[in-house]
Amino acid sequence: MTALAKYERLECDGLWRADKDAQRRDVVVSFGNATLVIADGAGRPLTHWSLPALERRNPGEVPAIYAPGEDADEYLEIADDLMIDAITAIHKALDKSRPKPGKLRQFMTLGTIVAVLAIAIFWLPGALSRQTLAVVPIAKRMEIGASLLGYMQETTGQACNEPRANAAATTLAKRLFGADTRTRIVVVPDLTQGALAIPGRLILVDYGLLQRADDPAAVAGFIVASRAKTGESDPLEALLQRAGLGVTFRLLTTGEIPAQVLQDNARTLLDTPPQTAGRDAIHTAFGKAQIPLAPYAALLDRTTGNMPDLGADPLDGQALPAILTDSAWVSLQNICNG
Repeated sequence: MTALAKYERLECDGLWRADKDAQRRDVVVSFGNATLVIADGAGRPLTHWSLPALERRNPGEVPAIYAPGEDADEYLEIADDLMIDAITAIHKALDKSRPKPGKLRQFMTLGTIVAVLAIAIFWLPGALSRQTLAVVPIAKRMEIGASLLGYMQETTGQACNEPRANAAATTLAKRLFGADTRTRIVVVPDLTQGALAIPGRLILVDYGLLQRADDPAAVAGFIVASRAKTGESDPLEALLQRAGLGVTFRLLTTGEIPAQVLQDNARTLLDTPPQTAGRDAIHTAFGKAQIPLAPYAALLDRTTGNMPDLGADPLDGQALPAILTDSAWVSLQNICNG
């Protein structure tokens, strides 16, 4: 996608409808590596659409009408000619990026050369990974996360959006990770893991988990535990380990990860069975976030049928800050009904 660098900061106004019964609303449209980002006037993302899955409903007409997939009720109207041209150009670039018959040997040869060069320069894969993680900026990590989310939504369903619930999710992220956090909580209709941290400081939360929870502290526990599994660092390292040396070297030298790699990683993340962080990691993370263990353990038992041995709660008996107000909690629980 480097050939499309001139579109990197492009954005335009649009009209977005969340479903067939919803009213159209004014939005701001922009894009990253492989997603179309739809945000409100304050710049808060409302949803992410996968560009490879994007469908134009009225070719050749203006305003252009797009949908995130063939059967989607959601749609977006764009009248800006430059943005329409950019989306068309990106679609063409994605098509060109797919291997063509007769070129497989060239790609294999190039991949071999890249791998040899990477080993020669950095000696060890671990050193290459550390160097890459050290130089990838947060903006690129967030773009990678948005692309992953776009692909994951093909399985989880479109991220749920409702203004009051979105505000509650923002409040919850700040309560758990600090007022200056750039972590964003995104609720999706169906997520087996309950909560899942992905690159770009995104944490996905299962809507069903919100429905099963009696207390926001329980859901907060799942969110904090998802971060505890990967530590405080971005989960980009795990993605690069799965993708291999060639992809790591390409990210370091060009700032890009192939769309197919992101799509495969999205599938792998969703297919990975739920895992619980170790006791020490849980204690450290929950202590830093100032949330109790018991509600999380009870909800985990109800969700998985497995009550974890988390030991004594170091915060037991302490007065802890409220997680969310009652009204914010109710709004968050109903985010997919908006």
